[in-house]
Amino acid sequence: MIKKAIAAFFSVLVFSSLLTACNTTRGVGEDIQEGGSAISGAATKAQQ
Repeated sequence: MIKKAIAAFFSVLVFSSLLTACNTTRGVGEDIQEGGSAISGAATKAQQ
């Protein structure tokens, strides 16, 4: 019984860590995308 409770606790802990990592990765991807858009806009202005 105690082993199942400990296993369930660690499973929830690992699952919540994975969800947090996904959100962090998404945030980094959005930041990189915004940086790429800024560079693209600057290059377009430089060509004009």
